[in-house]
Amino acid sequence: MKRSEINAAIDTARAELKKQNITLPCFGYFTPDEWKEKKDLCDNVFSVMLGWDVTDFDTDDFAHQGCVLFTVRNGSVDGAGVPYAEKYLIFNDVPSQAIPLHFHFKKTEDIINRAGGIMCIEVYNSTPEGDLDRVSDVVFYTDGIKNVVPAGTVVEITTGNSITLTPGLYHRIFVKESTGMLIAGEVSSINDDKTDNRFYAPTARFCGVEEDEAPRYILANEYEKFVL
Repeated sequence: MKRSEINAAIDTARAELKKQNITLPCFGYFTPDEWKEKKDLCDNVFSVMLGWDVTDFDTDDFAHQGCVLFTVRNGSVDGAGVPYAEKYLIFNDVPSQAIPLHFHFKKTEDIINRAGGIMCIEVYNSTPEGDLDRVSDVVFYTDGIKNVVPAGTVVEITTGNSITLTPGLYHRIFVKESTGMLIAGEVSSINDDKTDNRFYAPTARFCGVEEDEAPRYILANEYEKFVL
């Protein structure tokens, strides 16, 4: 992605969060200079990768494949941070943006429609080899209610409702087109984006960046490059 696209995407996300009366922690508003001024106080932020995350999964198609994420709290297996994670995920609805089909090896997560458009989750089981199971029914819970659906079903989640996604459950998250920008929330066990994602179609979790303008925001995977 171009740095100008990343800057613009976060501008749009921040405007939508403000519109929905959602305020981020203070570091969600730090400038690059403020990060440098406060770096000695932010070891935990850096170690568990709190903050902004913008990705097109290296597809060069952010309009359709990607979203803006903000990690509010997180931990690590070595004891840093907290034993859980929380994120916001912001999707544009025209055209509909998506996170590609994937599952997690360890993480269990609740994905919550916090505000805006209709959240859609396409679900499949995985095989023991990690492939897509296109045959067996999928069992999952929405706000404590058991659901059993055919493989490949797209589950629609309206505002205030959620879905629980367990390890090995393939899912694709997207917003129903023309229903409004979506702010989703994630509440989960510890999040490790470096090792815990298994994408059905091989892709990069973090995208490369073309520096066509100066960064107005530092991404969570860029602290070492720009701050430390």
